[in-house]
Amino acid sequence: MPVALAIQEALGSASMIRRMFEEGNLLKKQYGADKVYDFSLGNPDVEPPPAFHRVFLKLAKEDKKGSHGYMPNGGYPEVRQTLAAKVSREQGVKLDGSHLVMASGAAGALNTVFKTILNPGDEVIVTKPYFMEYRPYTANHGGRIVEVDALPDFNIDVGAVTAKLSPKTAAVIINSPNNPTGRVYPAGTIAALSRALGEHGEKTGRFPYIVSDEPYREISYGVPVPPVLSAYNESILVYSYSKSLSLPGERIGFIAVNPGVSQREALVDGLVYATRVLGFVNAPALMQRIVAELTFARVDLDVYARRRAAFREVLDASGISYAEPEGAFYFFCRVPERPSPDGPGDLAFAEHLKKERVLGVPGSGFGKPGWIRFAYCVDEKIIRASRPAFMKAMESWRA
Repeated sequence: MPVALAIQEALGSASMIRRMFEEGNLLKKQYGADKVYDFSLGNPDVEPPPAFHRVFLKLAKEDKKGSHGYMPNGGYPEVRQTLAAKVSREQGVKLDGSHLVMASGAAGALNTVFKTILNPGDEVIVTKPYFMEYRPYTANHGGRIVEVDALPDFNIDVGAVTAKLSPKTAAVIINSPNNPTGRVYPAGTIAALSRALGEHGEKTGRFPYIVSDEPYREISYGVPVPPVLSAYNESILVYSYSKSLSLPGERIGFIAVNPGVSQREALVDGLVYATRVLGFVNAPALMQRIVAELTFARVDLDVYARRRAAFREVLDASGISYAEPEGAFYFFCRVPERPSPDGPGDLAFAEHLKKERVLGVPGSGFGKPGWIRFAYCVDEKIIRASRPAFMKAMESWRA
């Protein structure tokens, strides 16, 4: 048997995001890129800030011995120290370099965290809708995902999370700003969740971690993103520069551990060890040094704000309702009703839109049937040009 059964099963239910993206590439070859309205993949197309290119060229020209060799598995000590100061400012707690481990993007960071904290059979609670890669990341390390529904406004339902807590609960993942909804969780919600987990820990002796996945932290539209580390001691922050600096292909990020976490030294040692044995060995050397010089840099958010406004106009004109995105670069839309006994199916609606060469990801791919996600990290011209296609698709959908 050439392929493991688990991989065969995973391939059978492969990511809808990637599937739609691949179909979009085929359509672009057939009709031309400007005639396909591909809103499937959250692949930021805004260029990195000018400072990135300056720092990149400066460091690339250096001829410093050993600058491309191995370093400690946790990353360069001076880089960890610099980025710890950034996290301290944002989170309202005092970190130093010993609280931070460099990682190969948020995906690498999450796998490193789960490798470190999960025992076989442990549970990780997520709020639907959620980024579905959390499921395989958890399964990679013997855990399983436990889903709870969000509130109607896509805020965390703390009561529903509390009801799912058990002695096997190792962690609760939160993602704010959220993919796919764009929701920013208020400080009051984070405080309520922290209290619930603290009370559970007092009763059971096991305090679940909050694992805060924050690749969109810098992409918010006038809505502050509350800190998690200052709200709950047993918290771990995962960060990536994929969105804030538009560097998804460079695979660079970090893990920050709350200074007040129990058994902190063992936890950090475990993260460093997991970084090595998972095969990452260390985060990319050049990118570590680059991001350490860019702690105040970010992409031009005005571009995303303009695209958000343009996409809102298209959806409003088409009669498609949506959750107002407070951050990230997605519209999560309710599948419009149609005169059909089958009801509003997100898979059917996605297929219907493809007839007009409009691509979105069914909400089923995020654990939320009846909804569809559109990523607006694409050229504004494509967004505006999609309006007739959306309107034509909606006319026939409702006919």
